Amino acid sequence: MGYLAARRRLLPIAAISGLNAYVLFFALPCMLFRFGASTPIAQLLDASVFIVYLPCALLMVGLTISLTLSRKTNWNNAALGALVAAFPNTGFMGMPMLVALLGAKVAGPTIITITIDMVITTSLCVALSRLDAADEHGVAVALGKALRGMASNPMPWAILLGTAFSALNLELIGSVGKTVELLGLSASPVALFTIGAVLARSSVHAEQNPSTARAHRLPRSASKRDFWLVALLKLFLHPLLVLLAGISAIQLGVPLDPFALKVIVLVAALPSASNVALLAERFEADTARIARIILVSTALAFFTFSGAVALLT
Repeated sequence: MGYLAARRRLLPIAAISGLNAYVLFFALPCMLFRFGASTPIAQLLDASVFIVYLPCALLMVGLTISLTLSRKTNWNNAALGALVAAFPNTGFMGMPMLVALLGAKVAGPTIITITIDMVITTSLCVALSRLDAADEHGVAVALGKALRGMASNPMPWAILLGTAFSALNLELIGSVGKTVELLGLSASPVALFTIGAVLARSSVHAEQNPSTARAHRLPRSASKRDFWLVALLKLFLHPLLVLLAGISAIQLGVPLDPFALKVIVLVAALPSASNVALLAERFEADTARIARIILVSTALAFFTFSGAVALLT
């Protein structure tokens, strides 16, 4: 519906950024808070999910950098390309879809993966992206900007606040609780609608500005290496690694719930997170390359993620 609305101009292209802002700063934080507050604290602190998911994310970062780092692709672009290969679109796309598919029980494992991706994986890739800089002061300033950017993201704070409410058995009351509930319930439909509109936006821009689209088009050789490779790693290798790691962990005696394993495999099967493009722009990386990886992985995920769901549910 969102794709058709944008293509047929029923939804103004300029309004898409407003929908994004609504989902990211209002609806999703409220949904994450409610899930965190209503999920038993033991599920939010499940160490088995942490020790399975984190090594896979780090392996994805290392492997992607080793495959893409070259004379034409410096540390800045290789590291942020690795982030887009390891960071699923969990908050914006995954949480609404997984809740619709599997119910509210997905909150615990999903929140753990969001925390890992936002704090550990992102921080590592931002630090690696600074290896091109020779000036120590420049590195410190850049890392300071990265930390401020992460601190301004409302989703980790919503998770932290919800976890505190769960641990202390607190509840929102009255109109405050109802408002948060209404905003949280709107996250899934608005997010899914907006994703379709975002996919349509690039083609609309290309039609309106054909000369600009041609100017920013990558060479065919760069196309295959710079975004098809990374997108395919994200959609196929990442969930496979998580699945194999989870099965191995269970065989070794790690108390990983099979349902939690199913959830984190589906999280890994999601396309790349769209907020990585904002980081790429902030750190003066090749934003067009990152955007193409996100676009390709999101378009292909309509088929690959559906296949993963069919196999696992």
